[in-house]
Amino acid sequence: MSETLTQFGTSFQSKIVASLLSDMKFLQTINDILEPKMFDSDSNKWLLKEIRNYYFEYKKQPTLEVLKVKLEEIDNDVLKTGVVEKLRETWKHIEATDLEFVQNETLDFCRNQTLKNAILESVNMLENKDYDGIKSIIDEAMKAGTTRDLGQDYISSLEQRLEESSRTTTQTPWDIVNDIMDGGLGLGELGVIVAPAGIGKSWTLQAIGAGALKENKTVVHYTLELNENYVGLRYDSIFTGITTANIKYYKDEVKSKIEKLPGKLLIKYFATKAASVQTLGAHLKQIELSGVKPDLVLVDYADILMPSGNFFKEKRHALGSIYEDLRGLAGELEVPIWTASQANRSALEEDVIGADKVAEDYSKVMTADFVMSMSRKVEDKIANTGRFHVIKNRFGIDGVTYPATINTNIGQIQVFEGSSQFGKDAQSKMDNSEEFLRKELANKYNDFSNSKNVDGFE
Repeated sequence: MSETLTQFGTSFQSKIVASLLSDMKFLQTINDILEPKMFDSDSNKWLLKEIRNYYFEYKKQPTLEVLKVKLEEIDNDVLKTGVVEKLRETWKHIEATDLEFVQNETLDFCRNQTLKNAILESVNMLENKDYDGIKSIIDEAMKAGTTRDLGQDYISSLEQRLEESSRTTTQTPWDIVNDIMDGGLGLGELGVIVAPAGIGKSWTLQAIGAGALKENKTVVHYTLELNENYVGLRYDSIFTGITTANIKYYKDEVKSKIEKLPGKLLIKYFATKAASVQTLGAHLKQIELSGVKPDLVLVDYADILMPSGNFFKEKRHALGSIYEDLRGLAGELEVPIWTASQANRSALEEDVIGADKVAEDYSKVMTADFVMSMSRKVEDKIANTGRFHVIKNRFGIDGVTYPATINTNIGQIQVFEGSSQFGKDAQSKMDNSEEFLRKELANKYNDFSNSKNVDGFE
């Protein structure tokens, strides 16, 4: 067997470097058995050395900015030019769909090389009948390419644990929700909004994103249905109170408000069922490598992501896997992730949507840290009202329901404590929904009749 990666080709080797820069678990697993001499090009050898050195010192991957600084330290102009070109090539592979295959093949190759070297080293030991030494060296070789993290030592880590006991959270726009979540959604946590189609779950996700943006957070919004421009227009509506249809008439006003926002928003479109959680993870790593650290990730919405693997016979199992992967991604990147999930059609006329109305797979609820449903009957839509119900809450109470005002024309959503005056007003509209609907229809009929008289039709 060759001791280099030549047999795999140059593109494969670039994908290895891309994996090292984008996948922390892969770097942790292989850093002690992947050697620079295994690469064909001096550029990849240099990149591996710098990645490993940075990881050993800082326990993280170098960003693109870090590598640019290191590039300036290269005296050899030929090598510097080669590294720049290799980085460009590597960058193209960050979102490659076969990186998992590349990682597995590379791990197998490196493990085999490590075992081969151990066997060769043990030949002389065999002549000296150093059987304990042979066993030790072979055992160590067999461990190659496995994680060396055995877990947290409970007692010795006490001081660190107490220092880090408080959660770092990103708040929602609603005080009452933040209160029961103990400050909002924390690093590595998954929040889910459950609602039937057409109720406003996408608007709710955007309201959460807009609130974070106002708080100087960096938000990454993945849209799997609507195009990037339209999602941007909906954010414009949230910040200005102007409908998306009328934004074009108020360009100066919109521009003045948007330019004053302290945070950063990146909107990325992937076609429905064309992206997996792994796709999102690769893209987020690409963002981090560019020097931008996301504070909040929104996925609209997880149900229409592509599962990793095609071995799921039932849709519910595939959905369960997607949510598990999404929760894992939040933990790996240490970032809060909000997404949405479809409720059953039977939930359309429910006053309160419970866990039994979550479509396809209840395991979605089990996986998430916080789950909140959104219900709006026809009369609620007309009255711009609705209800938010806490299905699951790892951080406090659940099973509570809050009245809300919801105007999906401009993305204005407010959630209230039921005992507050605003909450009472919203609840009163919903309690008297039939009477409210009758009055609204009567007013619309009168407006229509009056307009006909004015225009001379009668």
